[in-house]
Amino acid sequence: LFPQYFKHTHLIMGKRTKKVGITGKYGTRYGSTLRKLLRKIEVSQHSTYRCAFCGKDSVKRTCVGIWNCGSCRKVIAGGAYSLSTASAVTVRSTIGRLRRMQ
Repeated sequence: LFPQYFKHTHLIMGKRTKKVGITGKYGTRYGSTLRKLLRKIEVSQHSTYRCAFCGKDSVKRTCVGIWNCGSCRKVIAGGAYSLSTASAVTVRSTIGRLRRMQ
């Protein structure tokens, strides 16, 4: 809109945390190792995932294990913190391998 305003550095938002990211809200509580583990979980649960039905990156978590695509309105059952868990991937590949054997 007004490019001359973007030259001023005071209008650009500053970076709040250097290392801790989303777990900065916990401050110095709970220990660094637990906060690092929690950071991985919270980043994965708040990110968007690709929908298997429409192909868009619009799948977000609504509650524990329930994932909703904002584009095609499909509701998917998945993991608690990520859309697909490691055990679900293993089961899916095993079922596919068994189907090919028949």
